[in-house]
Amino acid sequence: MVKINWEDYKDFKTNDYTKNGDNFDILLEYLRSYYNLKNPVEIYEVLSEDELARQMLEKRSIADAYALSDYIDTH
Repeated sequence: MVKINWEDYKDFKTNDYTKNGDNFDILLEYLRSYYNLKNPVEIYEVLSEDELARQMLEKRSIADAYALSDYIDTH
């Protein structure tokens, strides 16, 4: 199982190629780019195993991979 490396995320976030904006959107892009995760089920599993990421999910009322998929499709 992949664990989010928050130090690498911070570095990723400060690079020019990341969009400014919502930290959760940047986190999703980080997971896609850095860990090569494409499947919403895999992404949700990683997010739900991390306390800070789980709080981000809860803030957006994302309770499962299906809801995450919907979120990704609309953002």
